[in-house]
Amino acid sequence: MKDFSKELTYKTSRSSGAGGQNVNKVETAVTVMWNVRESECFSIEAKEMIFEKLKNRINADGILQLTASESRTQLQNKKTATERILDLVEKALFIPKHRKPTKPSKSKIEKRIQAKKQLSEKKEHRRFRF
Repeated sequence: MKDFSKELTYKTSRSSGAGGQNVNKVETAVTVMWNVRESECFSIEAKEMIFEKLKNRINADGILQLTASESRTQLQNKKTATERILDLVEKALFIPKHRKPTKPSKSKIEKRIQAKKQLSEKKEHRRFRF
């Protein structure tokens, strides 16, 4: 996959939730934004795949946005957000292999039927007879 980390822009904000004075003073939450439409790293087909697979995360302006606020440090949150957005795009560009439908061979079918017959005979012999 191509490295498009140069096209990412970052914005910081205060994290939500408990955390005492640190939360109220320091902007540790990091929002990473990537303009998919104006990206020069991917072809038109790749961009279409990204738009299709990540349509719930891309806004009307064509910007993919992700926020990380798990860590107490801005640097760690920036690293986490970058890794997550790179992983998201990598998964969106993944093309699964086409599955060729197969049939079991005749010998395998015959073997299975013979095994069923053997088991059936074994159970038949267990029956109590008068």
